[in-house]
Amino acid sequence: MSAPTAPTAPRPLEGVTVLDFSRVLAAPMATQILAELGATVVKVERPGGGDETRGFEPRLPHGESAYFFAFNRGKRSVALDLKDPRGRDVARRLAARADVVVENFLPGAMDRLGLGYDDLAAGNPGLVYVSATGFGQSGPDRTRKGYDTVFQALSGVMAMTGEPDGPPSKTGIPVADMTSGLWVAIAVLTGLAGRGVSGRGRHFDVSMMDVQLSLHALNAARLFALDEDPARTGTQHPGRVPSAAFETADGGWLHISGSDQHWVPLCEVLGLDGLAADPELRHNAGRVARREDVMTALRAAIARRERDPLLKELLAADVPAGAVRGVREALADPHARARGVVTEFEHPTEGTFRALRTPLRETDGAPPAAGAPPLLGADTDAVLADLAGLGDEEIDELREAGVIQDGGR
Repeated sequence: MSAPTAPTAPRPLEGVTVLDFSRVLAAPMATQILAELGATVVKVERPGGGDETRGFEPRLPHGESAYFFAFNRGKRSVALDLKDPRGRDVARRLAARADVVVENFLPGAMDRLGLGYDDLAAGNPGLVYVSATGFGQSGPDRTRKGYDTVFQALSGVMAMTGEPDGPPSKTGIPVADMTSGLWVAIAVLTGLAGRGVSGRGRHFDVSMMDVQLSLHALNAARLFALDEDPARTGTQHPGRVPSAAFETADGGWLHISGSDQHWVPLCEVLGLDGLAADPELRHNAGRVARREDVMTALRAAIARRERDPLLKELLAADVPAGAVRGVREALADPHARARGVVTEFEHPTEGTFRALRTPLRETDGAPPAAGAPPLLGADTDAVLADLAGLGDEEIDELREAGVIQDGGR
């Protein structure tokens, strides 16, 4: 007789229902995290088109969007026309049974629909409501629209990115969207934790602009301490030497970032005995003061070595270093493979598709599985019946009136 199978532990957010009115990237990223940690996430979309990212490139063979797939896994889709008063009534019925509402319309838009925090909390005082906008619920720019790169530009992130003698540059990932998405998730979890103590919900205001400005913690410290407006430094660190990327003999790049205890071992690997013996360079302040001399010597020594053999020597000497890799190489790394960073899901029309796993995991449990992104309206009937309490006749009437859409229609 085989041993009994141990019961599977519930995922951390099982039992939490999230009503998600958001679209595009930042807030959908947050609700995807919640979904893969166990929450039931109901994504409310426009009939006909749905979240506009359903039409974004790159497109897959059967027409679905890989962009949409990246931020909408594990959700249930309800296609509901919020411009119709009957659609808004259904949305209120869904919110009455939800734990969390996430929305990213311009300030005031949800209030005009009768779906703002005050309206919904009146019937559901435990509701955690998160409004994610570009500039927040207050201030002179509150109704201004923007996209990721606009926020990078306005916040100073773009001015800080790139080589000192080159133009400003956007980051290689949509950092404004993705960091804001993390703060939306933090807001939801904070609200749920607070509700566990007080029994009441809260309305959180997440501004993408605020989030980007908060990323300047170290830059602002330099400004406040020295009255110095930080400038672009490329891959170099403004306050530590060495900390930069160096080109190797085979055309690769190697990033080295060391502290005082790594300086002599680094010099020994590179054969820079003179630098290792210089007492002024034993401490970071001395190396910063002589940055150009130190960097010139390091560049010349590293340019004579090939990337991977040099990296192996540096790691053996306990010098913090890493190859500058492309996305393909990074995801194929043995450590990433051992950690199961790349996973896959089964989609009803596109079949097996690879995805990056939600990185939060428990030490004694399986990492979160990647759910499949929903087809537009795939769960409309089931959600309206189960969560809103609508009967078959009511659902049929809404469908015939074009207020709702279910999958395949």
